[in-house]
Amino acid sequence: MLVKKSEKRGPGLLREELKRPGIVLVPGVFNALTALMAQDLGFRAVYVSGAAVTASMALPDLGLITMDEMVRAVKYIVDAVDIPVIVDIDTGYGEALNVMRAVREFEAIGAAGVQLEDQVLPKKCGHLSGKALIPPDEMAKKIRAAVEARRNPDFVIIARTDAVGVTGFEDAVERALLYLEAGADVIFPEALRSEEEFREFARRVKAPLLANMTEFGVSPLIPAKKLEEFGYKFVIFPVTALRVAMYAIREVFKTILREGTQASWLDKMFTRKELYELIKYYDYERIDGEISSYIDNIYKKPRGERHG
Repeated sequence: MLVKKSEKRGPGLLREELKRPGIVLVPGVFNALTALMAQDLGFRAVYVSGAAVTASMALPDLGLITMDEMVRAVKYIVDAVDIPVIVDIDTGYGEALNVMRAVREFEAIGAAGVQLEDQVLPKKCGHLSGKALIPPDEMAKKIRAAVEARRNPDFVIIARTDAVGVTGFEDAVERALLYLEAGADVIFPEALRSEEEFREFARRVKAPLLANMTEFGVSPLIPAKKLEEFGYKFVIFPVTALRVAMYAIREVFKTILREGTQASWLDKMFTRKELYELIKYYDYERIDGEISSYIDNIYKKPRGERHG
């Protein structure tokens, strides 16, 4: 391997985060490069957003991508970083047996945990209207299937409920408690509508909790420090990087169309040196040089000494 990986990665590190005090800020990533940037800046985990990965394929977040497509995308990310990778697996790609296979597949490539939600297919973005839920006992079966499927007990199962926007806050609390009994490690109440709901949910559900601070949704954007005070363990920013990247890409493309040059954007760009340092280009050059030198030295030996 070009870069030596930490011996303790993935599930073990994420499980340790659950035991530590304090909230963990988890940016959403949609490819290996954004994950590497998050790690380089000091984030302790990343979240592979189904919505962001789907959007990067120019598709809507309606459960259109397959498990195999998501596994492929996540493997690039896991291979690029040492920090834990949490994967959004939407509704689990089917029923309980499908969830079992999904957990095995994502665990096998080194993911630290998965997030599973209780919508029906075709699912929708959690902050849009028109969602529908599966019965709570069906979701509990999926969670139990995920727990039984994992080979590493540190692999984290996150159960998301979309009930607040469909059947109400009380049902969300009841579902969360059931999902914990089924074996979920973390509860993710989606699309809470006020600071008071975030606070009350944490008061009623005594478990590690995940808050979603997505933009342009129904939830207020609450600072991580306040969420920590409420009792939340993780806060994700699932599509933030994608939205900012697309804004910047649109603006520079408009400049090129208008001016015929990108020159006015040079001071807003990641430089060649910065990019090469992030992707460890110089390590690749070094190892290539070392291999070439090794082979050159072999060929300098007399033929009879090459195998001695």
